[in-house]
Amino acid sequence: MNNQVHDVIMVGAGPSSLAAAIYTTREDIETVLYEKGVIGGMAAITDKVDNYPGFPEGVEGMKLADLLQSQAERFGAKIEFGDVSEIRDEGKTKVVVVDGKDVHAKAVLIATGSDYNKIGVPGEAEYYGRGVHYCATCDGAFYRDKRLVVIGGGNSAVQEAIFLTRFTTHIDLLVRSKIKASEILQHELKKYVDDGKITIHYGVVTKEIVATDGKITSVLAEKDGKDVSYETDGVFVFVGLSPNTEFLQGSAIELDEHRLIKTDARHETSMKGVFASGDVRSGATLQIASAVGEGAAAALSIREYLDGLNHHI
Repeated sequence: MNNQVHDVIMVGAGPSSLAAAIYTTREDIETVLYEKGVIGGMAAITDKVDNYPGFPEGVEGMKLADLLQSQAERFGAKIEFGDVSEIRDEGKTKVVVVDGKDVHAKAVLIATGSDYNKIGVPGEAEYYGRGVHYCATCDGAFYRDKRLVVIGGGNSAVQEAIFLTRFTTHIDLLVRSKIKASEILQHELKKYVDDGKITIHYGVVTKEIVATDGKITSVLAEKDGKDVSYETDGVFVFVGLSPNTEFLQGSAIELDEHRLIKTDARHETSMKGVFASGDVRSGATLQIASAVGEGAAAALSIREYLDGLNHHI
């Protein structure tokens, strides 16, 4: 990579940074986004977003991500694929290490969002993408007329289990303690339980995902101190999210006890000129609408910061 110094580098290309990029590029602040996964982040792999303002009928997550991307690119944002492993402070410039190479910028926005938690049992990692999944909209259609196990009891587990009923013959929902989803989702879930499409099993601790000849056949678990087995053709795991901040461990950027990035009221981190917004920021609400709002707010703070730099040149 050359010695060019970008105005802003944004790490991640989810709703928060795409919104920020709309604001920066409209003000002729040259902006590059680096994404290592899917443009649009978690929003892009959500079946339907029902609570995003301006879409009274709801909007498909992928469509919303595409609209945000198109808008950012129309104003000149450049989106590239790359894995960021480090951010260093060199005073007026920051060094972002992308795929092992140094890229320089005057300011940085970290909007890396969150990723799915794993349950850490035998068979989970081995059969990831081949029977074990974390995204119903991505992989649900593979299980037409098949049985499924869904693990989890929160909003996403219930929402995704309901979505999966359009493909499967039956779902066993394995819940460790109790259903923690919102009242609305619990009410919706009851319809599917009454129809016999979903069976909820409470007090279940998953022990192993079992496969025969490379195909998932069952989930071994413990319930009331006894071993139980649930026959299945596939497993979907929804047990919460963790922030994508591994690349900041040991850096000068301060994290809270949940590994979320600490910021001030201007979304600036403990490293001057480096900002954070969206699900990765300490105090975030984990809602797309607020992630977009935070991206816009961070962009305005970045503009102020760059103006301050230019006045000192």
